Amino acid sequence: MQGISAAGTLARYFSLRFLIAMLAMFAICCVLIFFVDFIEMLRRAGNYSGDVSALLLAYMTLLRLPSFSELTLPFAVLIGTVGVFLMLSRSSELIIVRAAGVSVWQFVLPAILVAFLLGIAFVALYNPLAALARAEAERLYASAFDRDESLLKTKNAGAWLREDGADGPSVIHALRASNQGLVLTGVTVFQYAPDQSPTERIEARKAVLKDGRWELQDAWVSAVAQEPVLYPHYLISTYLTPTQVRDSLGTEFSISFWDLPNFIEIAERAGLPATQYRVQYQLLLSRPFLLITMVLIAATCSLRAFRFGNVQINAIGGIAAGFAFFVLAEVSRNFAMAGLTSAMAAAWVPIIIAASLALTVLLYKEDG
Repeated sequence: MQGISAAGTLARYFSLRFLIAMLAMFAICCVLIFFVDFIEMLRRAGNYSGDVSALLLAYMTLLRLPSFSELTLPFAVLIGTVGVFLMLSRSSELIIVRAAGVSVWQFVLPAILVAFLLGIAFVALYNPLAALARAEAERLYASAFDRDESLLKTKNAGAWLREDGADGPSVIHALRASNQGLVLTGVTVFQYAPDQSPTERIEARKAVLKDGRWELQDAWVSAVAQEPVLYPHYLISTYLTPTQVRDSLGTEFSISFWDLPNFIEIAERAGLPATQYRVQYQLLLSRPFLLITMVLIAATCSLRAFRFGNVQINAIGGIAAGFAFFVLAEVSRNFAMAGLTSAMAAAWVPIIIAASLALTVLLYKEDG
C-alpha cells in the first residue's frame, strides 16, 4: 500500500509540474501573439483611409487572440515538456526516481495524461469560446474597415451559390453581396425541378435572405415556354438561415467545435464549400492525441540528456522535431484542402506516423 501511495504522490507531483509548465508556455505564446497581431492591426489601420481607434483595434486583437493561440498549444506542450524534463534532470530528481526503480514510462505517463486532458478541455471548452470571440472580431473588423466578405465571393466578377431547396435545386448569381451576405443585388436565379429539369430563370434587382427563403424584389420570372412576368416580390425556398450565413462569413476558426457537424451538413445541402470545415473538425477531434504526440517527441529528445549531457543540443533537437512534425501536418492539411486526400487522413495520418516513430525511439533507447 505504501508503494502505491508513493507512486500516486510521485505521479501527482510530476503532473502538476507538467501542467504548470505547459500553461506557462501557452501564456507566453498568447502575449507574443497579442503584440504581433496588434502591430498588424495598426498597420492595416494606417493603410485605411477611415478612422479606427486604437482602443477598438486592441479590443479586436484581444477577441482574435484565443483562436490564434489555439494553434500554439502543441508547441506550448512540446516546449513545456522539454523544459520540465531538463529541470528535473538538472535537479537530479529523475536520477533519484530512476535509482528507486521507476521506469521512463512511469514519469512520462503523467505528462501524457496531462496533455490528453488539456487537449480535451481546449477542444470542448476553450474552442467554443475562441470561436465566439473570433466571430465577433470578424464582425467588428468588417464594420470598422467597411469590408463585407462572404463565402459567396469569388475571384471573378460576382458571386455564385448552388443549393437544393424544397422547390428543387437552384443556382444563384449575384453581382454583389452585402449586409454580411444577407442581401444580394443584381441577382440571376436558375431554378430546376427535383428531377433536375430547368423550370424558370429569374432576374431580380435584389434578394434578401430570411428564414428558409430568399425574398426577391422586382423579379422578372421567365418560365419554360412562357413570357417573362414581373413580380414586385418573389420567394425562393432555401435551407440557409441568416444565422448560418453570418457564421459562414468568417473562417473555420469562427465556428465552434460543437457547431461544426451541423454547419457542415447545412453547407453541403446549400452547396457552400465545406472542405475547410471538415478538415477543421477532424483536426479538433485529433488534438488530444496531437498533444500526446508532442509529449512523446519531447521525451525522445530530452531523456538522452539525463545520461549523456548535451542538454542544449537535445533540447534544440526536440524543438526542431516538433517543427518538422508541424510541417508534415501542414502539408497534409493543404492536401486535404486541395481535395487530394480526405479530411480524416489529413488530421490523423501525421499523428500516427509521428507517434509511432517517437514510441519506436523511446523503446529502443530505454528498453533496448
